[in-house]
Amino acid sequence: MAEQATKREKVVIIGSGPAGWSSAIYASRAQLAPLVYEGAISESNRLSGTLPLGQLALTTEVENYAGFPHGDLSAFLDSSIAPERRQIMAPHAKAGVSGPELMELMRQQAANFGTRIVTDDIAKVDFSRRPFRLHPAEGGVVEAECVIVATGARANWLGLESEDRYKNRGVSACAVCDGALPRFRKKELVVVGGGDSAVEEATYLTKFASVVHLVHRRDALRASKIMAKRAHDDPKITIHFNSALAEVLGDDAKGVTGVRLTGTDDPKRETVLDVSGVFLAIGHTPNTAFLDGQLELNPKGYIVWKKHFRTDTSVEGVFAAGDVADDYYRQAISAAGTGCMAALDAERWLAAQGIH
Repeated sequence: MAEQATKREKVVIIGSGPAGWSSAIYASRAQLAPLVYEGAISESNRLSGTLPLGQLALTTEVENYAGFPHGDLSAFLDSSIAPERRQIMAPHAKAGVSGPELMELMRQQAANFGTRIVTDDIAKVDFSRRPFRLHPAEGGVVEAECVIVATGARANWLGLESEDRYKNRGVSACAVCDGALPRFRKKELVVVGGGDSAVEEATYLTKFASVVHLVHRRDALRASKIMAKRAHDDPKITIHFNSALAEVLGDDAKGVTGVRLTGTDDPKRETVLDVSGVFLAIGHTPNTAFLDGQLELNPKGYIVWKKHFRTDTSVEGVFAAGDVADDYYRQAISAAGTGCMAALDAERWLAAQGIH
């Protein structure tokens, strides 16, 4: 496609999760007229978990985001979100705020302050010169004095059809986000993985579950020795070595009701566990491929913040917010906090350049 006329922007925000919308709200209130590329609605983005509105758009109840207690928010949602977007949302469940509802509220708040939104991906960037040059997937070039990267990270999944079928109905990739939900309390649960994150998830879930089954493909945990000992010593954790999740069992009424495990050392060995939840703890992949190595990344592929308590990246004028630069907390509320920080960092950097 032939390139269209180049546009110059003060601030372009790439991404539309809690970090992206928080950046947009603060940048808009600072009169920086931000432009948000929220991502494209495409099959490839659906399969990779990178649709607009981020990971929260793929979750159900959100009980740990401050300010949204359990209750009927229907009237608030009806009055706050643009009618054309409200009518395509699922009915409110009257159980606090859902992930899609929270993200729609953030998006609408940013729009209310004048944020411009483009439903497209940024396919390529050029940070080698200023103004920076961004290439949307649909064509054209956008020049930006400053860029905030807030593209998030996506959970790694096994790719099972049954796993996909029961996502948000007992299958999750975040114990801290979902573990306290009523469906998991005093029930037997499964955690898949063998690293520190998996042990952390399993240990956290023991606060709510009756038993946590930790399923690992190898004959020893990959976690650090102290973490492995914690799992072995916990009476509520049962470790299944040399085992792989083959199928998530369930039905439309109850969601997850069990799992079928197979042996990695003996494929004929099968074990069926009656459980009410499955938590995948096999890592996350930050959405940084489009950067093509132009920002410094850590060994896990996350963008490196170059200054303590700042969101500066390795390229002056480019800032990062949310899970794309956070491989530790990975919570909506912490992502939103760094989104605020990135916008303030961007505003002050632009002011230092004489750009207001």
